[in-house]
Amino acid sequence: MRKKEEFESARLMDFEYRLRARTMRLLGDRLGRDGARYARETALRSDEAIVDLIAAETDRSREEIVSEHVRCATEARAQLIGERGDPTPYRLG
Repeated sequence: MRKKEEFESARLMDFEYRLRARTMRLLGDRLGRDGARYARETALRSDEAIVDLIAAETDRSREEIVSEHVRCATEARAQLIGERGDPTPYRLG
């Protein structure tokens, strides 16, 4: 049972990280910036810090970037579910 719990936790953490990285890549690309750079930043910074970084590097308001971030997160989640399957945890019992 413990092994399955560890497997499920690792699977969900992997999906969550991929979601964050994909979201930032899409966000950067949509704003005409280097999306791959922002995806790499997810290993070092929180989403809020990356949004602040993008706001500082562009002429867009933080609110505008946050709004676009939400749209990109929705798209990234749909893409990942299509590629990797639904991240809903499997029952452990």
